[in-house]
Amino acid sequence: MDGDWQRRLLRRMFDVAVAESQPARCVPPNLPAPPKGRVVVIGAGKASAAMARAVEDHWPGPLSGLVVTCHGYAVPCRRIEIVEAAHPVPDEAGLTAAARMRDLVSALDKDDMVLALMSGGGSALLASPLEGLSLEDEQAVSRQLLGSGATIGEMNCVRRHLSAIKGGRLAAASQPAKVVTLLISDVPGDHPWDVASGPTVGDPTTCADALAIVRRNGIELPQHVRAALESGLAETVKPGDPRLRSNEILVIATSQMALEAAANVADAAGVRPFILGDSIEGEAREVGKVMAGIARQAALRGQPFAPPCVLISGGETTVTVRGGGRGGRNVEYLLSLGISLDGLPGVCAIACDTDGVDGQEEIAGAFLTPDSIARARAKGISPRAFLDDNDGHGFFAALDDAILTGPTLTNVNDFRAILVA
Repeated sequence: MDGDWQRRLLRRMFDVAVAESQPARCVPPNLPAPPKGRVVVIGAGKASAAMARAVEDHWPGPLSGLVVTCHGYAVPCRRIEIVEAAHPVPDEAGLTAAARMRDLVSALDKDDMVLALMSGGGSALLASPLEGLSLEDEQAVSRQLLGSGATIGEMNCVRRHLSAIKGGRLAAASQPAKVVTLLISDVPGDHPWDVASGPTVGDPTTCADALAIVRRNGIELPQHVRAALESGLAETVKPGDPRLRSNEILVIATSQMALEAAANVADAAGVRPFILGDSIEGEAREVGKVMAGIARQAALRGQPFAPPCVLISGGETTVTVRGGGRGGRNVEYLLSLGISLDGLPGVCAIACDTDGVDGQEEIAGAFLTPDSIARARAKGISPRAFLDDNDGHGFFAALDDAILTGPTLTNVNDFRAILVA
């Protein structure tokens, strides 16, 4: 089994995983029945504009609405307005869009319906600080969270409690209209309240949970921000709240669905697939070491899986930024994996973010081949130095092994596969 064959198979698996999660595929079968009154579509996230387009293409009656997505992720729509804003740090465009969205849903009655289209990235795109807080406060906290090594669940817990629109507050503002939420999940565990920080979903976490996360991850909060959490004034809308009684929530695309689609590709190619988990978290470099150990055992011992096999996983790792490199978590994982494998013959890997952006780079991820580390050293590149500098993107770009997809218009988080020949 030559390296080019492995590379082609890994890339095909990733492409199919992304295709499985496309809004055009997963939105139409999950559309609700039209209400007696109006339909207002709202949404936020990297997939939300494509979700809006899928709604327009299959909705039987009139509708209107507003959706906010990342720069570069807009899809032309005829009746739903699409706004672009910044990610992962919120900006004025997101602030304006969130205010307009709240106004739209606040003018409805009991015969109307809000169709909420939420996907990963929505937390940053819906900037709406609590009363007494500012956009600058949200930005400062976001920057600290992003570099702290906090998990996505931890980050979104803090974000929910500092927002006037997340944590079920947008659904509460929609009453008495019915709210139907379609979710494309980018979070480990597929918890609805974590997707886009749950603007239309009851939040089981508390201000005390948010404060514990802040302490655990060394986040420095301005005194007035801390006071909002300590006083309980920042508490979110909880599951079972009467204002959420008519809500419906459907998770329509997940990492597990994408991994299963990729596994079918491998199986058809005569390579046995093994899904190790769809919600793997932890420091990217540490996950890379663990996965290297499993791959080495398979390659050398035929345990727990005999070659040829492919080890597939998803979820969202984290990076505690200590260096000055370009990130992101998938290439950091992959570089750590390569260092640990140290050129083990017959083992290739891919790691990409399904939204096409790994960290803050317009690069989806990269390939790792048995000769990646040797090729780097031949160029005078120290793999360990690049890992220490959090510069996985720089490392794989130098080897011409970066994967560029452009915006994929979906987001079910990380895709990782290790092919053992």
